[in-house]
Formats: sequence, structure tokens, C-alpha cells
Amino acid sequence: MSREGAEAKPVTVSDVQELMRKKDEIEAQIKAYYEVLDDQQGVGMHEPLVDVEGYPRSDIDLYQVRTARHNIICLQNDHKALMQQVEEALHQLHARDKEKHARDEAEALAEARGQGLPSPQPFAKVNAITPGSPASLSGLQVGDEIVEFGSVNAHNFQSLQNIATVVQHSEGKTLSVTVIRGGERMHLGLTPKRWSGRGLLGCNIIPLQR
Repeated sequence: MSREGAEAKPVTVSDVQELMRKKDEIEAQIKAYYEVLDDQQGVGMHEPLVDVEGYPRSDIDLYQVRTARHNIICLQNDHKALMQQVEEALHQLHARDKEKHARDEAEALAEARGQGLPSPQPFAKVNAITPGSPASLSGLQVGDEIVEFGSVNAHNFQSLQNIATVVQHSEGKTLSVTVIRGGERMHLGLTPKRWSGRGLLGCNIIPLQR
């Protein structure tokens, strides 16, 4: 597997559990080293290791104290880096859950509307998508015919300004988008946001002639 492929691998719940296990392990090691310092006359991390006359203290094991202090500092740095990884992993999981929830909601809504009613008609079509854009990351593809875009559908669509308005008011929020692709209806979660290219979506949509 390429390095890029490994980096792109989505975070799983078991990945987070493994990070939490490592966190507990590091915390247990830090606690053990603090106990070593407590056993050495409660010397702690900052107590002087020389007596009032400047000689090495004879009431403690200097080697043990220095080793414990050094290991505590190293482990605390490891703990800080690990907590950042945990935070990022939880953020990724949360974002993915949000998009899945939006898709599930869209499917349920579409199913409820579809019972006993004629299928909603597409009103616009995607004719260009920039790789790496929010539209591309949502799974939208060139040729997709749009049935619903947030609150916009064939019944209330008048111009592309309707879509632009929904996008502007939904920056950073996941929109429910229903498309027809190859004769199949698909439900996507699309989050308009700022990226390296123009606009908040990174795709071009044209109205369908009716």
C-alpha cells in the first residue's frame, strides 16, 4: 500500500480505543515514576538534589530520582501528542457520523415522500466537479441529476440562485442532496465550506430544460 493510501485510511472506533489504551498505559507509567519520587523523601520534580552546602544529598538515590524525572518529562510529552491524536480521531468520527446521519435522514424522508406519490423529477444537473472540493468529497459526480438540494426541489426551483442561497446559508452544515445516477436514486451529505478553490462547493450545476 502506498503511503498516501495509508494516510487516507478512515479512522475507526477501534483505532480510538487503541489510542485510549496507550493513553492509560502512559498515565500508569507516569504514576509509577511519581511513586518512585515519593519514596525518595517525596523529592518531587523540582526539589534540589544537593544539600545546603552544595553537596549531593545522601538521603536519596540520585540516579533513581534523575531517571524518574527524565522519564516523567518524556512520558508527559508522549501523553500530550497522544491526546492530540485522540482529539483528531474523535473529530473525524464525529464528522463522519454527522454526514451518515444526514444521508439516513434524506433516505427516510425520500422513502416517506415516495410512498404512493410520483417520483420527484430532477431539475438540475452537475456538469463539472473539481477534484478535492467539498462536492467531490461528498461523492457527487459529473452527470448526476439533482432531485433535491437541501430545501430546493423541482416544485420550488426557479433559478440557480435558489441553490446559491441555500449554499450560502449552510456553510459548515451538512446538506441533504438527492440525485439520480444511472437510473438509481442516491442520497448524499454535502457540506459547503471554504477550501483551496473558488466558492463553497467546487462544482458547476446547470438547470435541466423542462
